[in-house]
Amino acid sequence: MIVRSRTPAVLLFAGLALFPFAAHFGTQAYLLSIGARTLILALAALSLDFLVGQASLVSFGHAAYLGIGAYAVVLTSMAGIDDLLVQMLAAGVAAALFAALTGYVSLRARGVYYIMSTLAFGQMLYFLFVSLSALGGDDGFTLSNRSRLIGEPRLTSDFFFYYLCLAVLALAYLLLARMVGSRFGRVLNAIRQNPLRAGALGFRPFRFQLAACMIAGGIAAVAGTLLANQSEFVAPALMSWQRSGELLVMTILGGVGSLWGAVLGAIVYLTLEETLSLLTDQTHVLIGPLLVVVALFGRRGLAGALTTKAVGGAA
Repeated sequence: MIVRSRTPAVLLFAGLALFPFAAHFGTQAYLLSIGARTLILALAALSLDFLVGQASLVSFGHAAYLGIGAYAVVLTSMAGIDDLLVQMLAAGVAAALFAALTGYVSLRARGVYYIMSTLAFGQMLYFLFVSLSALGGDDGFTLSNRSRLIGEPRLTSDFFFYYLCLAVLALAYLLLARMVGSRFGRVLNAIRQNPLRAGALGFRPFRFQLAACMIAGGIAAVAGTLLANQSEFVAPALMSWQRSGELLVMTILGGVGSLWGAVLGAIVYLTLEETLSLLTDQTHVLIGPLLVVVALFGRRGLAGALTTKAVGGAA
């Protein structure tokens, strides 16, 4: 018997939808805050998984888009625009433009040279915002309140904000899943497997990979707008290379190329980090060996392990 590929994703999102009700049995406000943050970073990891898994482009500067989205909230608020949808649109356009400009240069390199170029561009943006004293510099910028949604302060409710983050994550997942199955996604997959053969068939890898960078960057920027509202604080640290590394770890832990695996990887990673932080300050010392084990023995990540187990059990 073949297990349908959509089943794990449906179960995962169903569990996330029920989480706020389970939070009633604990410290609800705290759990909803942690849950919303997890969904937001899962959205960023999902966009990176699309880039790595479908276009075979490993980016070490992906957090730059997260920062672009967060600072888009700050800049639009300064301009008197506090509607979240407008801020998301502005963030997506700005991130897509940044991805187009940097991708035009980075995509001319291959392998580790591409990775290093994404790291360089990400750090350039990081140090740019560190130097902007008008936006708080390295100390960051505190938002006076959360954004409005269609003119109403709906985001002040943690319950509503959680489900808004979940809705955005689900829409992004459906959009990317649809792209993967489309002609665009099949061409990206062909380029990932053999760029020379794809080029011989008349497809230009550069154009398709650049489009993938712009799509992934735009989605990560949307996550940045939500992250700014969740914490009501924005700092350059959001776009540091360490944050990019964490997003990459979430993607690898969940299983590169599975999409829903990136969401699962983000949930597991952040849950481990939050749980271990209650026991020790050296959380990454404990998480590190676990990730090494996953990299060595579970190369398809958690998604691959769960899918294989389900197929074996069904058989």
